[in-house]
Amino acid sequence: MYKILFVIAGLLLSGAAICQQLNIIPQPVQAKRLTGDFKLSKNTVIAVRYEEDKKTALYLNGYLQQVYGFSLDIDKQESKNYIRLSTKNGSKGLHKDAYTLEVDKDGVTIEGDTYAGTFYGVQTLIQLFEPYDFSSIISKKNGISVSSLLVPSVSIADYPRFAYRGMHLDVGRHLFPVSFIKKYIDYIALHKMNFFHWHLTEDQGWRIQINKYPKLTEVGAFRNGTIVGPFPGNGNDNQRYGGFYTQDEVKEIVAYATSRHITVVPEIEMPGHASAAIASYPFLSCFPDRKTVIPKNSSKLSDQQQANGRVKLVQETWGVFDDVFCAGNDSVFTFLEGVIDEVLTLFSSKYIHIGGDESPKTHWKECPKCQARMKSEGLKDEHELQSWFVQKMEKYLNSKGRTLIGWDEILEGGLAPNAVVMSWRGEEGGIAAANQQHPVIMTPQSPIYFDHSQTKNEDSVTIGGYNPIEKVYAYEPIPKELPPQNAQYILGAQANVWTEYMEYPSKVEYMIFPRMSALSEVLWSPKETKNWPNFERRLQVQKKRYGLWGANYSKPSITTAIVPTKAADGVQWQLQNNAKRGAIIFTSPQGKIIVFNGDSASVTINSPGTYTAWIADGDQNLTPGNAGTYTKLSTPVEQTFSFNKATGKSIRLTAQPDDKYAGQIGAFSLVNGVLSSKGLSNGDWLGWTGDDMVAFIDLGKPETFSKVSVHTLEQKNSWIYAPQWVEVWISKDGKNYLPAGKNSDFVSDTLSMGYITVAFPKQALRYVKVIAKNEGVIPDKQPGAGNKAWLFADEIKVE
Repeated sequence: MYKILFVIAGLLLSGAAICQQLNIIPQPVQAKRLTGDFKLSKNTVIAVRYEEDKKTALYLNGYLQQVYGFSLDIDKQESKNYIRLSTKNGSKGLHKDAYTLEVDKDGVTIEGDTYAGTFYGVQTLIQLFEPYDFSSIISKKNGISVSSLLVPSVSIADYPRFAYRGMHLDVGRHLFPVSFIKKYIDYIALHKMNFFHWHLTEDQGWRIQINKYPKLTEVGAFRNGTIVGPFPGNGNDNQRYGGFYTQDEVKEIVAYATSRHITVVPEIEMPGHASAAIASYPFLSCFPDRKTVIPKNSSKLSDQQQANGRVKLVQETWGVFDDVFCAGNDSVFTFLEGVIDEVLTLFSSKYIHIGGDESPKTHWKECPKCQARMKSEGLKDEHELQSWFVQKMEKYLNSKGRTLIGWDEILEGGLAPNAVVMSWRGEEGGIAAANQQHPVIMTPQSPIYFDHSQTKNEDSVTIGGYNPIEKVYAYEPIPKELPPQNAQYILGAQANVWTEYMEYPSKVEYMIFPRMSALSEVLWSPKETKNWPNFERRLQVQKKRYGLWGANYSKPSITTAIVPTKAADGVQWQLQNNAKRGAIIFTSPQGKIIVFNGDSASVTINSPGTYTAWIADGDQNLTPGNAGTYTKLSTPVEQTFSFNKATGKSIRLTAQPDDKYAGQIGAFSLVNGVLSSKGLSNGDWLGWTGDDMVAFIDLGKPETFSKVSVHTLEQKNSWIYAPQWVEVWISKDGKNYLPAGKNSDFVSDTLSMGYITVAFPKQALRYVKVIAKNEGVIPDKQPGAGNKAWLFADEIKVE
């Protein structure tokens, strides 16, 4: 949590300053504002009866000291000026971890059904402290302290909706210091969430000390370089990168989380995502003497090491890799059991996550040992071999009194008897598992992968997708397709934070906030109380708390969207002023300035070039003549438009894209004049798994053209394939189409993007049909073999 450097002396917060509205996130089940207030001062006593409640009192004191500059005495005696923490000493109410919170002029009483319930009551109390921004009235020369806080009188009865309310953090791609891991745990606690899923091993780094296998951290914790820019990268930084957490540090973090009623769930990936382990101990691979394939942009150090005979390397790029743990080698299981034995001494969680996702079967199909294993165990294919692998590890964990969690791929080939499924590839895996009466934790990419973009004009690289906070808040963890009798198997949900493009803590904070606040309400509050306008109002106060915590967060002052014009004569660039003050300043490539004094604006774009918009501060209406003299409230947003005969025209699709990659507003993204420059980081892409793209474009009137191009993407390590071919059909009436041409040549332009262009004799026609053929099922010996391939497109050009 944030430690302020100075606070204000003798400041008494007046009752008039306390907002009559209760700005609590997540929203309590029942909350009533009463008349009057309680004055919390340095003379207030925290009254506790039990040792466990004293830990919560110490936590509250820590928060008061760090944010407001004072702490309170802790005593078993109750007084008139008190914060009383009282747990029912093991008695259970109807709802686990319920609490009540009462505030009157004499003090605060928090009573939890469990110790965790009492702790959650304290989190609510913290949110009753109005989060004043002291920065405007602090004297930097004379640091002084707050003398009192006014707490509004309330009556609150509250409990969580779901038992599992989690946040995940990947430290394999990028490593974060212990201090930030603790801060991340504090964020989880402040949102009444209770699970921290710690992703500790990856292709790009092994992050936990295992004494029995020291090379895991001597070798596997470090990579020789990292790709630069969006995957597949435009170079390598050639910087050795890595590190790990010692067992003492792990114990320290687990104890820290436990004191905040948070369970740390460790993830040790298997059988895939094992490159770092295999680099440490090559015998774990099906082919120990086969060199690691680094797809592109390997570091100079890696090139030199492989030239000198080093076989296995830690991966430097992102994606999915064929080199996985050998399922036919008994020594692999000896190794994994040895790792698990030490992990179990460090973590008290009943859940142990073993991954199980994105494990290609290419090497297993070639490996004599794996094939012999399949024969001896009576397994019909490699999917059943993976199921056998997972079940073997589950039996070992069960023998140690623990429960296995795996990503939804563990369903393939047969689900382990006692496993918990995390459903990330949509909700289908979770529905299937729940219908088999297995516990499920929902983690679908759409909308709760927080590595996906949260605005359409992100100013930094993300992995792709588009999960705005509105979409997160609207999420319902119990799918409507699930029979009501099986809803009980949905334990809850968590947001996943994969860190390929998050090198620093500030970027992690930027990606999780404010979306984490939205998810906390989804998981805690009753479904029927969800109300976006009400949440949005409370969120404005929550953002002030982010400031008190010292947390970075996404605060776009201006957001944009590209939509059709009514006349289909260009595109509309819609601009939204989220600052709620100042004016929107629009600048054309020719230097023309338009000032919009409202909260929104819409500009018709019908010529190519780069357009700019930003928010200017000012107490009076701005005009084009003086717009440049005012302070900018936002970073300028730039958008480059290119035009062709299809830009802004009517378009429809026969097969809808996956909702994770649905463009800015669906099919129109293919004709909005915008080409991606950051790969999938741009929210303009449409993506299909297994399906073809079939688009019908109405040019509005007969136009003369001789070629049609589809801008697409090829990243085979991520299961993304350029179309097998693109075919163009043309029509006068939009009913009867004739073939114009077909082509399969993919011509790269930048990164892994490029065009497939179909050329033909000039035609003067109105209607165009474009088919881009999906690869279908990924072929053998390719990453993701046997799975459906992705096909992506972000623009169709008619010229």
